Amino acid sequence: MARSFDLSLYLVTDPRLTAERGLEETVAAAVRGGVTLVQLRDPHAHGRALVEQARALRALLAPHGIPLLVNDRVDVALAAQADGVHVGQDDMSPQDARALLGPDRIIGLSVGSPQEFAASDLTGVDYLGTGPIKATGTKADAGAAIGAEGIAAMRALTTLPIVAIGGVDGACVPDVIRAGANGIAVVSALCGADDPQAAARALRDKVEAARR
Repeated sequence: MARSFDLSLYLVTDPRLTAERGLEETVAAAVRGGVTLVQLRDPHAHGRALVEQARALRALLAPHGIPLLVNDRVDVALAAQADGVHVGQDDMSPQDARALLGPDRIIGLSVGSPQEFAASDLTGVDYLGTGPIKATGTKADAGAAIGAEGIAAMRALTTLPIVAIGGVDGACVPDVIRAGANGIAVVSALCGADDPQAAARALRDKVEAARR
């Protein structure tokens, strides 16, 4: 069984947006603001550089009990002893990832529609990333926006935890949480924020308020 995790405020890193401040500085500030899970995503980094980034983030996050996931790269997750991976529809299957990672690490899968859900073997999957909620500029192949209605449709199909992703901002948090999302995943809302700590605190407060 995978270790416990909290999807409330899930930070996905973007190397372009963190370049000026620095990756570790951005993540550390966001953690101080209330981030509960971090995914290292850098599609242009070579293996060695990605492993070094992952190790640095794991050292930063582990004392806080915050899991680190690596986007797509099971090999990097293993080398850096990260807490798991997030895979997309065209990446390594969750079943193969589970076979390599073992029972204790976290595996997330991107599922953007009921059609993708129906076509997915969810064996070994711990949570679903569903979206995009709104149009997003941080992932070119994210697909059409599904809104809170898409979260509600996915919630009707599964009891797996769901994190809403793609264009998520403070304005849509109440709707996606009430539609059944267990949390929100954000990129530019934190990586591109002038003050990631304050931005994270504001988003976390909105998540908690929507749950109440």
